[in-house]
Amino acid sequence: MAEEAAGGGGSRRGVGERERNRDRDEEGAVTERGPGAAYHMFVLMEELLDKLKLLSYEEEALRRHNMRPLSRHYFALPTNPGEQFFMFCTLAAWLITKAGHPFEQPQEYDDPNATISNILSELRSFGKSVDFPPSKLKAGYGEQACYVLDCLAEEALKYSGFSWKRPAYPTEELEEEEITEDDAELMFNKLEESVVEEESDNEENFIDLNVLKAQTYRSDMNDSAKHEEILQSTTDAAEWNLEVERVLPQLKVTVRTDNKDWRIHLDQMHQHKDGIESSLKETRGYLDKLHNEISRTLEKINSREKYINNQLEHLVQEYCSAQALLSEAKEKYQEGSGGVTQRIRALSEITEVLERVKQETEEKGSSMTDGAPLVKIKQALTKLKQETIQMDIQIGVMENTLLQSKLKGKIQYD
Repeated sequence: MAEEAAGGGGSRRGVGERERNRDRDEEGAVTERGPGAAYHMFVLMEELLDKLKLLSYEEEALRRHNMRPLSRHYFALPTNPGEQFFMFCTLAAWLITKAGHPFEQPQEYDDPNATISNILSELRSFGKSVDFPPSKLKAGYGEQACYVLDCLAEEALKYSGFSWKRPAYPTEELEEEEITEDDAELMFNKLEESVVEEESDNEENFIDLNVLKAQTYRSDMNDSAKHEEILQSTTDAAEWNLEVERVLPQLKVTVRTDNKDWRIHLDQMHQHKDGIESSLKETRGYLDKLHNEISRTLEKINSREKYINNQLEHLVQEYCSAQALLSEAKEKYQEGSGGVTQRIRALSEITEVLERVKQETEEKGSSMTDGAPLVKIKQALTKLKQETIQMDIQIGVMENTLLQSKLKGKIQYD
């Protein structure tokens, strides 16, 4: 038994090493796909979220289980593996049902391996390929989880009759250019109109004054002293200048310039052009120096590269040969790993049969070495002996009574 336990421990260690090697191979495959392969799951997650919104998953799936809506990178980054796995199973079951295949909603205490195998079998029934181990889905996040949910969402959209169409861009109508007058010209026109109106009002007033003067001229003909008098101003010159200075800002015509005017834009363009030319004169020297330095450094780098390549040419050849050997070893390892998995399965079946045989032999051996049946037989024999003795006594008593009754009967007949 100790040897079997040691053998079992060695097999378990071998299985663990094989799993670690498989993880390393998968990491190498991801790096071989390209530098952007690590971010492919984020793109898948965003596409999956759009498809789930088209299927109105918030109203049909989340509210039924009192769950929160998914974030943009919910299944792409690890946050809570237990919660993520339950959310993954719930959404997968709902999407399979939406795709037309009845599927029972998984519970919290169900076997995760059985649930994952059922989901993958449904995914294969839709014609999708599954080229990854099922254990990748136990974490509830990652590229494999996003891939499974995205495929199921695509099938659910197909079953619901949804189809992607080309985007319809709105046609931009060209606005008709309206010929508008400049605000400055409008201000001048308004000022001219106001000036004309004021002049017309003054003319009307002037005409009224002349009429009044003509009417009063005759009445004032006799008053020659008033006409001969000289008019003299009673206002002070300083007060007059102060009043002129106070009113002068209000008499100025201010024309507001609009930023949309083409003249202002043209002036700004000339200003920017002058600034660019002045700054270009200063920076051209620095740029020339920088160009010369960069060209010199590039020449040095090229010469260094040629020298290093010449010095390390044999190492490069050795590296290429090592890479070829590594690729051959990987191929052999993959071939051997396939045979190892088959042998592991056969070994597990043989161990199960061996355990059943051991149990049967132990049961038979225990039944053969056990003395309980003999004890039971001896007890039964002693009981039979006692019962036979009691029966003999009873038979003797009965014979005696029968004999006495016969003797009594003879005596009476005599």
